[in-house]
Amino acid sequence: MRTRCAARRSAFTDEEIAFYDALVVNNNAVEALGDENLKELAREIVRTLRGSVTVDWTDRENVKAQLRVKVKRILRQHGYPVERRDEAVLKVLEQAEALAAEWATA
Repeated sequence: MRTRCAARRSAFTDEEIAFYDALVVNNNAVEALGDENLKELAREIVRTLRGSVTVDWTDRENVKAQLRVKVKRILRQHGYPVERRDEAVLKVLEQAEALAAEWATA
């Protein structure tokens, strides 16, 4: 839970904390990128996904595929460890699905 507390102190939104937590499950990412880079990565993922989701995106495989590509690109740009990238993409999209209803009505 240390990561969640550290994230809260940095004025994260609840959404950013959720994605940060999904990314720090991989200890290699924390070691490779450091806390501040992971925080910025979580913020960028929230901005990107929030702006890309549609009302029915969780039911449409082509939209999910586009989101996977966007998340992979962001992870690659930030230097997220290659060996754990696919796992991180899955965790990020799971988190996005959990927030889908909230995002669709916003």
